[in-house]
Amino acid sequence: MYGHAATLAEEIKRGAASVAGVEVKLWQVPETLSDEVLEKMSAPPKRDDVPVITPADLPEADGFLFGFASRFGMMPAQFKAFMDGTGGLWCEQKLAGKPAGFFCSTGCQGCGQETTALTGVTQLAHHGMIFVPRGYTFGAGMFEMDEVKGGSPYGAGTYAGEGSRVPSALELQQAFHQGKSFAEIAKKLKGSSA
Repeated sequence: MYGHAATLAEEIKRGAASVAGVEVKLWQVPETLSDEVLEKMSAPPKRDDVPVITPADLPEADGFLFGFASRFGMMPAQFKAFMDGTGGLWCEQKLAGKPAGFFCSTGCQGCGQETTALTGVTQLAHHGMIFVPRGYTFGAGMFEMDEVKGGSPYGAGTYAGEGSRVPSALELQQAFHQGKSFAEIAKKLKGSSA
């Protein structure tokens, strides 16, 4: 809503694009809230430089990192509505075997960064997709205790607060790392099926 997931997405894109031979695209799912409601929530305008995705766009990708803000410890309705529209792809198993992962933004600590990712895993499982968590591959940055930071072994994360907090340097580094490591895995998986 405030652009925090988009900021992480840009850094994830940079990380993924740092892997030779990887092409990265950013998409956004359709908004389900009215302009009136978004205005009351003080949400800034949606980015017009990132196209809105349709389910038909998904099969062309070799892998996905889905990012969103948490709503009450789970994926937001906008993402769930989008995934509900993928039934035709599910019937034909068009996404089976594709790697996917998550990153998210929450309002504060304890607001469900891990549970938010877990609610997305059900979507991947039904499609036969391969869940690729970040794990503890970021090393010491995962164990940093001197600053407030989002993220978990499930994926990169940030805290938005009431919208004024911006992702920290450490959160952006974690996002870059997730993008890079995910792209390396997706590239290996694609190469093994060639």
